[in-house]
Amino acid sequence: MEINLGQLAFDIDFHPSQQLVTTGLINGELHLYRYTSDSIPERVLQVQAHSESCRAARFINNGHAILTGSPDCSILATDVETGAAVARLEDAHGCAVNKLINLTESTVASGDDEGCIKVWDTRQQSCCNSFKVHEEYISDMTFAADSMKLLGTSDRFVDLSPNSVDVLLKLDEDRLITGSETGLISLVGILPNRVIQPIAEHSEYPVEGLAFSHDKKFLGSIAHDQMLKLWDMDDLLQGSTKTLKHQAAVEDSDSDEMDMDNNPPKSKKGTKRKNASKDHVSGSSNNFFADLQMDG
Repeated sequence: MEINLGQLAFDIDFHPSQQLVTTGLINGELHLYRYTSDSIPERVLQVQAHSESCRAARFINNGHAILTGSPDCSILATDVETGAAVARLEDAHGCAVNKLINLTESTVASGDDEGCIKVWDTRQQSCCNSFKVHEEYISDMTFAADSMKLLGTSDRFVDLSPNSVDVLLKLDEDRLITGSETGLISLVGILPNRVIQPIAEHSEYPVEGLAFSHDKKFLGSIAHDQMLKLWDMDDLLQGSTKTLKHQAAVEDSDSDEMDMDNNPPKSKKGTKRKNASKDHVSGSSNNFFADLQMDG
């Protein structure tokens, strides 16, 4: 399934329980689409969320609202049903807000273009922690709930394959799905670290984001071609299963020929830093979540 967004998309997220997918666009708009396996996705919401690009978009409050971040340094909460602004925090960061992530029922984290990560307590309605963890922009974050640790990344992965890997998505304990600068979406094995095989090609342009639907039946991808694509996971993994069986048979017959190349070709390293507006200063955040009724 394909959706022509008409603008470059920066982020993608799926609803935690319904067949809804949202994306933030370069023109500051937030789009929400309803999808099914047998029909064309329908746009159910389009709002002008920010005066500058909408770089980050995440469902919060069990999917009742969408949180967005922007180079205008603000964070906005939008009601999923009505499209109305629930709360807006101006000057959330001193520069462009680049990433958002859910932590617990009452906390979210945001990352900016200068390597700063902030944790927001939605019950206390304030910023409870701030960390200057990188010199470059925060490219992604993930949260390990069992150990209560937040992982933030800043430069692209370049040694896993000949092409720069810009996006990583965990499939299970043994495999990742990656998106590259060439538009390829690949299945990658862990220990040993290897590219099992490409499973899709979004386009010839860099992949900007990857996400799973709540039931993992669909993989969503966005790239610089202004398209949002939904891939059926059963179809994607069917070919990889055959490949793994073939590789196992070859390894059993002649394991010596399957030695890993310890000196794979390396691509030219670079930084995908995005333009930021740095004329803002961090301001008060005490009233941002006053109107949010968080579950739990």
